[in-house]
Amino acid sequence: MTQDTDIQLSGPFKAVDGSGRTIDIKSIRIFDEGYGVIDLYVDLAAPAADGLHKDLKLISEIGARLRAIGYQGPDLKPGDPVLQEKRLIVLDTPDEFLPFAVRKGFRDLTSEFDE
Repeated sequence: MTQDTDIQLSGPFKAVDGSGRTIDIKSIRIFDEGYGVIDLYVDLAAPAADGLHKDLKLISEIGARLRAIGYQGPDLKPGDPVLQEKRLIVLDTPDEFLPFAVRKGFRDLTSEFDE
């Protein structure tokens, strides 16, 4: 599912949801550019149960993975329910995620308006 417009932040790992189930995560990625608001895409190896994108334990484990690779900031939040797919969880990132994303190659298009 990764395309040329993606930045992969993490490869495969396992996480546990609030029910104690192990979730196989294939990757965590973001688009390579945007207008300051960054959606985080979590690709799953198997179809997810409905509502998994709201599972706070799973979101916490995804956040821990990001912190292990350099993210420093508040927890992630569940993304818009309309964006969710069977093998994809979309999470919202706080404003503090932007500097981390920029260090990973994200191009903040709003910076062009600061000139």
